[in-house]
Amino acid sequence: MQIALAPMEGLVDNILRDVLTRVGGIDWCVTEFIRVNDRLLTPAYFHKLAPELLQGAQTAAGVPLRVQLLGSDPVCLAENAALACELGSQVIDLNFGCPAKTVNKSRGGAVLLKEPELLNRIVEHVRRAVPAHIPVTAKMRLGFDSPDGALVCATALAEGGAAHIVVHARTKTDGYKPPAHWEWIPRVQDVVSVPVFANGDIWSVEDWKRCREISGAEHIMLGRGLVARPDLARQIAAARAGEDVVEMSWTQMQPMLHDFWRQSVAQLTEKQAPGRLKQWLAMLTRNYPQAVELFHALRRETALDKVAELIGVQPALKD
Repeated sequence: MQIALAPMEGLVDNILRDVLTRVGGIDWCVTEFIRVNDRLLTPAYFHKLAPELLQGAQTAAGVPLRVQLLGSDPVCLAENAALACELGSQVIDLNFGCPAKTVNKSRGGAVLLKEPELLNRIVEHVRRAVPAHIPVTAKMRLGFDSPDGALVCATALAEGGAAHIVVHARTKTDGYKPPAHWEWIPRVQDVVSVPVFANGDIWSVEDWKRCREISGAEHIMLGRGLVARPDLARQIAAARAGEDVVEMSWTQMQPMLHDFWRQSVAQLTEKQAPGRLKQWLAMLTRNYPQAVELFHALRRETALDKVAELIGVQPALKD
């Protein structure tokens, strides 16, 4: 069984990847998508979004990182994939699932599910461009506005050379509205010979059990559920092994918040850091009543020293 941390643009950056992978249970993680248009990106740009490339393409906890590319030009994607491999990426992942309107308008993400032939060409070009030992993987949704083409798209990806496929079990039009249609996962697995990962609406161990029962999927990718419950991967791994599932307490969560805050202050601007903390804290309110109280206390606060005081750490102001 593999448990992956999903690539959530604007949320799971290198800071949150570092904090979450320290908890345990995560086998690998993926960068936020790196948008490829009509040019070869610079190494500096790759390092900005994937600083882990400078430390062996892994987080500080030793969890492997995959570079994810998004775009529609097979040649340009292939060239950038080759560069990412030169910079140290051990796997190249391709994004065919992003539902954002701005991304789809520029022919990126889920809109490409309308063009299965293009999906196939993209994977083929990238597969030929990177070293043979480097896997090329793909993430897709069930379709743009209907799941009717899901099997055709998955087949196109697999025949293009995808080593595995992560399926977010919703269409682009569904967005993130529940439920995730896990019943489509076995249908996808039936038409491809590569592993299929289930993704979408796994918020708890109970959800994972239901997902496994319905989808038959051994491998999973966790997104918002893991951000809202940082030990979810560890809980699922324990349940899978038949061990006792022990949930992380709010007291145990606090050092993680402090670490996240210190890294945010060090790496982001003074305006960005409080916003990123509130963004994560808002998601933690789903599982921690204490996070609700802290979120309301911080809601309108922007001063770094005041935020640090409210969360209980020494101010870590920039020099």
